[in-house]
Amino acid sequence: MHDMGSGTPRGPSRRSLVHSREPNQPRRDPTVYDRPGRSVGKPMSVRANRSAVCFLRNRGEVLLVRPRGSDGEPGRWDGVADTISDDPQRGARNAIRSVVGPENDCSPVRTGEPFPIEDGREGSRESFPFLFECDSRAVEPGDEVVEFEWVPPTEIRRRETVPGLRRAYERVAPTVETVAADTDHGSAWLSVRALAVLRDRAGGLATADDPSGEHEWDDLVALAADLRAARPSMAVVRNRVNRAMATANESGTAEAVERAAIDGIERAFEADAAAAREAAALLSGTVVTLSRSGTVLDALRTADGTSVIVGESRPAREGVGVAEALADDRSVTLAVDAALPHLLATRPVECVLVGADTVLPDGSIVNKVGTRGLALAAAHEGIPTYAVTSSDKISYDGDPDFEDGARDAVYDGEETIDVANPTFDRTPADTVTVVTEDGPLAPSDIADRADELAGLADRTKDTSPDPE
Repeated sequence: MHDMGSGTPRGPSRRSLVHSREPNQPRRDPTVYDRPGRSVGKPMSVRANRSAVCFLRNRGEVLLVRPRGSDGEPGRWDGVADTISDDPQRGARNAIRSVVGPENDCSPVRTGEPFPIEDGREGSRESFPFLFECDSRAVEPGDEVVEFEWVPPTEIRRRETVPGLRRAYERVAPTVETVAADTDHGSAWLSVRALAVLRDRAGGLATADDPSGEHEWDDLVALAADLRAARPSMAVVRNRVNRAMATANESGTAEAVERAAIDGIERAFEADAAAAREAAALLSGTVVTLSRSGTVLDALRTADGTSVIVGESRPAREGVGVAEALADDRSVTLAVDAALPHLLATRPVECVLVGADTVLPDGSIVNKVGTRGLALAAAHEGIPTYAVTSSDKISYDGDPDFEDGARDAVYDGEETIDVANPTFDRTPADTVTVVTEDGPLAPSDIADRADELAGLADRTKDTSPDPE
């Protein structure tokens, strides 16, 4: 499964740009290229009948830019936008290159339905919303951008923005439905998306026209329940939503929930980054891994001098992407899953490193199917297995849900054949060492954390805020 990983260092989120120009020097042609492969783009204050508006996301925040207005003064806040001459996808990519350059790897997440916008000053236009995930916050804006800032998306509601910006974001924002339906990412990633749904709803209620805030707490309690139910097998979704609601329970306001969710998102990234560093310190020589975990990837990238054997991780074969991601700077071997025990027995492997979708109270882990067999084989060979994860993945519920994958991922023929395609399996505690942001944990430490997280859940059962 694909976890979110630690992301990149947060760095400065706000920057004003002052561009010097000789008094009589004309503005450069905004459609030329100032370096190979990098389109400067048209001034973002100039809108044609069709425009792409892109929300670039990093560590849960989006990039807002403030273009120069026609009078030379700062205009209204916008996403990364550009006019569309033909293909909306191409227009979106051109817009991104004009602000972050070609080196920043921004991956498409979601495309929203286009919608019309009536702007009294500029007439009617059609807006095409896009959401991209960016590896870094490196920004290289042209002369037309006077200021930019990475902010929680709820800030869109509090700023003077171009028409339709809030609506554009809502068309690509995560929802309960997208959290429930996502089969491409792991539990850590989805927990951050769940917190984003909670943050966005709370921010909407906090800035609503109704000053009384009547029913806002009940609305958010119901939403939190929906988010927990969306991925019932993922303890980290449940724990992080519970922590946000428990933190805000004392004041019982939408603004408190918004702040708790924002803090929870940042805490999630920091925890995974710390866990990756702790695991990296344990790695040397040849490491065997299975499936896809962002935290595992970060640990392997941090550990110098390691070579990696990656199981392809059927049926989705997400291990192939892991092998490709690591191949640039180390020796990587991609293997079929069934070959991993043989390779443990015949090659000089130092350890096995995997992620964990859930850590159970007894110290056993639930992870991509195949992890159990790999850990048992490693134990037979005297090779340690480490599961790197944040402590928020510890579950206070000892009854895991292994989920079933699609039948046709294994067999799509016409014969009457039963298909077993479990998504997860359970690896015994005595075959694996759990490594979190606090380092390796003993089973007793895990049990204590499970009790603490159960306490958070108890604090969210009351649907009313604490009395003053």
